Amino acid sequence: MGIATMLDRTKAGGAGTGGDAAGGGNGRWERIKTGRSKYLAAAICLSLCVIMVMPLVASVLASVKPSSEAAAVPPTYLPSALSPESYERLWEFQSGLPTYLANSLGVALLTIVMALALTVPAGYALGRFAIPGKELMFIFLLLALIIPYQALLTPIFLMFNDLGLTNTLLGLAIIHTAIQLPFSLYIMRNSFEAVPKELEEAAAVDGANSWQVLVKVYLPTLMPAVVTVALFAFITSWNEFLGALVMMNKDSSYTLPVILVLSRTQTSLGGTDWGMLQAGVTIAIIPCVGVYLLLQKYYVAGLLAGAVK
Repeated sequence: MGIATMLDRTKAGGAGTGGDAAGGGNGRWERIKTGRSKYLAAAICLSLCVIMVMPLVASVLASVKPSSEAAAVPPTYLPSALSPESYERLWEFQSGLPTYLANSLGVALLTIVMALALTVPAGYALGRFAIPGKELMFIFLLLALIIPYQALLTPIFLMFNDLGLTNTLLGLAIIHTAIQLPFSLYIMRNSFEAVPKELEEAAAVDGANSWQVLVKVYLPTLMPAVVTVALFAFITSWNEFLGALVMMNKDSSYTLPVILVLSRTQTSLGGTDWGMLQAGVTIAIIPCVGVYLLLQKYYVAGLLAGAVK
C-alpha cells in the first residue's frame, strides 16, 4: 500500500513539474513575441520619422548649396561647399525678408488673439450654460467647416475693399480667424464640458460670479486646450497663401508664403531660383517646428480633451 502511494505521488509530482515547465515555456514565448512586437513597432515608427524628416533635410541642404549646384540637373544630395548666398538673396529680395517675416508674425499673432477672444467665451457659454437650442446653434457654427473659404474670397475682397481692410494685417487676420473659428470652437466647447461641475459649484459657493469662474477656475484648468487653439491658429495663419495673395497687392504687405511663390520666377533667365526658394522654405519651417516642440505637451493634452466629450 505504501509503495503504491509513493508511485502515485511521484507521478503527480512529475506531471506538476511538466506542467510548470510547459507554463514556463509558454511564458517565455509570450515574452519573446511581445519583445518582437515592440521592436517591430519601433522600426515602423523610426521609418516613418525618417520619411517625414528627409524632405526637411533636403530643403536645408539645398538652401546652403551654391546657386549653380542648387539648380544642377541631376541634383546632388550633399552640397560640395556651404554657401549662404541663397539666404543673402532672400534677405534682400524686394522689400526685404524682415518685412515679410514681420507681416506673417503680426497676422499670426492677431489671429491667435481674435480666435481666443471669440472661442473661449463662446465655448464657455455653449458648454456650461443652459441656453435653449444651443446644440443646434453649435451645429450651425460647425457647418462653416464644409464651406471652402476659397469660394468666398471674391465677395470678401469686395467687402473689405469698401471697408479699407485690403493690404492690412487686420483684414488678413480676420480671414484667418474665420478659417480657424469652427475647429477652435469645437475644441473649446468640448473642453469646457469635460470639466467637472463640482469645480464651478465650489467657486459659486465662495461667491464667484460667472466671469470670475471663467478666469480663475476654467482658464487655468483648460490651459492645454487654449494652447492647442493658439497653436492651430498660428500654424494656419503662418502657412495660409491664397487669402494673402488675394487680399494683399502691395509689395510691402506680402506675407512669407506669397514671397516664396514670387521668388520662383526671379532669376535672370526667368527660371526658378531653387536655392533661394529652399532658403525661404527652411526659414518658414523653423517657427512652426519650434512652437510645436515647445508646446507639444499642452497640444496633445488639449487635443485629446477637446476631441472627447
